Amino acid sequence: MNIILSRDSQVRVMEDTVTNAEKSFGQFCSLLAAYTRKTARLRDTADQLVKQLISFANTENPEMRATLRNFAEDLAKVQDYRQAEVERLETKVVNPLKLYGMQIKQTRAEIKKFKSIRNNEIKQLKKLEKLRQKSPSDRQTISQAETSMQRASVDASRTSHQLEETVDTFQKQKLKDIQKIFSDFVTIEMVFHAKAVEVYSSAFQTLESYDLEKDLEDFRAKMHRVYGRCDARPALMDTTLSPALPWSLAQSSQSTIQSQRKEAVSEDDSAEEDPVEDLRGQAQRLHQ
Repeated sequence: MNIILSRDSQVRVMEDTVTNAEKSFGQFCSLLAAYTRKTARLRDTADQLVKQLISFANTENPEMRATLRNFAEDLAKVQDYRQAEVERLETKVVNPLKLYGMQIKQTRAEIKKFKSIRNNEIKQLKKLEKLRQKSPSDRQTISQAETSMQRASVDASRTSHQLEETVDTFQKQKLKDIQKIFSDFVTIEMVFHAKAVEVYSSAFQTLESYDLEKDLEDFRAKMHRVYGRCDARPALMDTTLSPALPWSLAQSSQSTIQSQRKEAVSEDDSAEEDPVEDLRGQAQRLHQ
């Protein structure tokens, strides 16, 4: 009976090990899948920001236009790296956690099998004890019950040993998998952030080198030329121009950025934009 109680304690430890793994791995899988989805959504939002930057750049003076286009190109490159991050997280982190459920299911099946054999051992033991109490003189029946009890005990002992090896292997694999999955997670994040910092540094330098005064001079010169011509030719303006002077240009069509994203991210090809018509040229055409 002490052996049976010992096996009961052993199987409870095994069940607790599998149950804790099932619960924890399920939570890890859910959280890391959500992490990956949010990273993908961040990528999509950043892509929209890139498009808006290019659209705005098309309405600005040359220096700002060039600066924003270069900045948008760097930002798009970061999203290529983020796409690679998403793909690697799905492959090396989320999918292994999803597949872990099968290992847990198999281990639970082994525990269930052992519990069935152990229950049979307990049943044979109780039957033997009952015979000894009710019919102590019936040696033949008692002998048969003892034989059945011994077979059940041997079967339970063998199955218990097999289950112990199975759960030990499960525990070892679980610990190794936890180490590998989170090592892969950290490596993927480090690679992304290292590349992102490099590109963001370039983007920062691009913004820092912007020549604001040059654009202001260009803007003021154009504005003065337009208003100067308006003052010099009032009659022509009354007959050829609308009451509201169209001194700002319409935005050019927004270009579609199609980033070619691969696991090994290469240099991003920037989308070509249509040149913005110069204000001076438009003003001259208005007065012809």
